[in-house]
Amino acid sequence: MTAIRSLLFNGVFYGWTTVCAVLGLPLLLGPRIGIYYLGRLWAHPILAALGLLCGLRHEVRGRENIPEGGVLVAAKHQSAWETIVFSVLLWDHSFVVKRELFWLPLFGLYLARAGLIPVDRQGGSKALRRMVAAAKAVAAAGRPIVIFPEGTRVAPDQQRPYHPGVAALYNQLGVPVVPVALNSGLFWRRRSFWKRPGTIVLEFLPPIAPGLPRKVFLARLEQAIEGRSRALAGLAPAELPPQHKAPAPK
Repeated sequence: MTAIRSLLFNGVFYGWTTVCAVLGLPLLLGPRIGIYYLGRLWAHPILAALGLLCGLRHEVRGRENIPEGGVLVAAKHQSAWETIVFSVLLWDHSFVVKRELFWLPLFGLYLARAGLIPVDRQGGSKALRRMVAAAKAVAAAGRPIVIFPEGTRVAPDQQRPYHPGVAALYNQLGVPVVPVALNSGLFWRRRSFWKRPGTIVLEFLPPIAPGLPRKVFLARLEQAIEGRSRALAGLAPAELPPQHKAPAPK
């Protein structure tokens, strides 16, 4: 049954995505906000299909932790699901995404027109400066920015080092950072065809104020995201190496 439901969902996903991509072509010539509305129009039926066809629903907690105006949302990344759901959770947001996605036919045009922020993970300091410059323009407009600090999807029981981009944005943008924990990987694993029934929980955690030293910020961010994500997945807390531990409050 899970296989049939997953197959039906994939048919809806690719069919609806194709319809939106074709019908949305005129929006590429208009203002950026039109692409944003197209993204919301695309995401709502996809999430509904997950619930109706796969029995996979979601619960969002901690919306009150999202400050008004420019903010950096640093989220755990376990599944393709979170790349969909933020389109309906945040108003006029931008993503930090790997630049290779901009090279995809047609899809890359939509990403560029939507004002997403490309990052070249092999480009060194110059690429980091370009990413920060693009992000400053987004934050100055009061738009939220979503970044996945690990840079890729990671299974619920695993963890990867956080990339320097999230620390660079924290230091340069001067906006609060909202950690986001979730457990989507329990139900829709990385590169998996299967979508298992259940309830994904996504939780916006209390924001981290700007102005902390880089190491202190990274330690607090990592502890918040990883600790809460493991709790949502029903896993025991992981012991972080000493260099990743936040200093005890004085």
